[in-house]
Amino acid sequence: MSESQSIDVIVIGAGAVGENAAGRVVEAGLSAVLVEADLVGGECSYWACMPSKALLRPPAALAAARSLPGAREAVTGTLDAQQVLDRRTEFTSDWDDSSQVDWAADAGVTLLRGRARISGEREVEITHDDGVTTVRARHAVVLATGSTPIEPGIDGLKGLPYWGTREATSTKAVPASLTVLGGGVSGVELAQAFSRLGSEVTIVARSEILGSYPAEASRLVRRGLEKEGITLLTSIETTAVSQDQAGLFTVTLGTGRKITSEKLLVSTGRHPNTSGLGLEDLRLDPKALEADDTGRVRDAGGWLYAVGDVAGKVLLTHQGKYEARVAADAIVARAAGTLGDAAGDWSKFASTANRYAVPQVVFTDPEIAMVGRTLEQASKAGIRASETSLAIAVGGSALHSDGYEGWAQMVVDEERKVLVGMTFAGPDVAELLHGATIAIVGEVPLDRLWHAVPSYPTISEVWLRLLEKYGL
Repeated sequence: MSESQSIDVIVIGAGAVGENAAGRVVEAGLSAVLVEADLVGGECSYWACMPSKALLRPPAALAAARSLPGAREAVTGTLDAQQVLDRRTEFTSDWDDSSQVDWAADAGVTLLRGRARISGEREVEITHDDGVTTVRARHAVVLATGSTPIEPGIDGLKGLPYWGTREATSTKAVPASLTVLGGGVSGVELAQAFSRLGSEVTIVARSEILGSYPAEASRLVRRGLEKEGITLLTSIETTAVSQDQAGLFTVTLGTGRKITSEKLLVSTGRHPNTSGLGLEDLRLDPKALEADDTGRVRDAGGWLYAVGDVAGKVLLTHQGKYEARVAADAIVARAAGTLGDAAGDWSKFASTANRYAVPQVVFTDPEIAMVGRTLEQASKAGIRASETSLAIAVGGSALHSDGYEGWAQMVVDEERKVLVGMTFAGPDVAELLHGATIAIVGEVPLDRLWHAVPSYPTISEVWLRLLEKYGL
């Protein structure tokens, strides 16, 4: 059966990013169709952000209690791994998307299940169980199809039933042993989660763990992982992977060393999910999709947009939702004839923060929270920058837990005397991050920032110590 319909905006992909795009254009008075072949709510809701943090939080709370005299004596039991898994399942609604389907209906967004392919200018074909539905957009088609895992070219890996992040975050049981290939954020977070849930964990990485973060911050996390008994094998190649008849995985390293475990988690990065969308028929390279700050895809006739991971700019859920809000506003304004091709920096029609102030958190224990540029990135961008860093050793950190270890760094544009980067590392530093994001986005001068007095005794007092060390 084939049918046809028209709508103002078509959004392909009903994850958090697509939901934001569709919901916002509808709020502004346009109509929208949201197309999804999997669960409405997407990767973050069911297999990434939410379930992974649900796995991390109970062990972190227990570790925090054990770090304080008086509290540690009250902890008489051990972590109940099954209860942690059950709570994780509650956060995913047991992988049932009915509440998200209800949201779409309540928001006035038309949901179509099926696989979408762009079949012409402003035209999308959706293949589903009952046939094909063709939808034509009066104003825009928005790609919000996310990203997919990268499978490394390791001998013997292809075809094996190893875990990706989806399998890890949705597991029904905690394995006795786990080998993690990859030292990025997801791999390291899940390594600690499963270690604290009872697995014997080994991380194998081609470089150092969390290599995109300042070295001192990454070293703090490394020390924390090693203290918990996680084996870290870094700056080493994996040459082969195999699985025996009992189901055990063996990872062979470049040194010849072999590591055997019950489960293998491969977390070696992700790439934009552009396959099967029909981009080639538009003479676009699916591997090199380019979108401007409004989300509009270059050289695509002005009607095609890409937001979130598929745009390939910043693969973070919160930035993807930000891009979706920006693109939605731009689509609405262009439909009304009030916005041309370009949008000014920091306007509601441009995702300018992607270039200057991307906040990101590594939810390990200790955490890393970073926004803006590192010193190296600032210098590479032509900024005459300085860095000021110190250990987090203030009244608030001493009260937080015995033996608190933390580190903070600010990167300053010396010509404009404003912050361009901040990094915090230590237990519970994620809640410090938004203040830093505001300071960078608002380009708050340091001499004005000096008057933002941190409450005592809080860990935020580290702001005062950094500014004092800087010379204010």
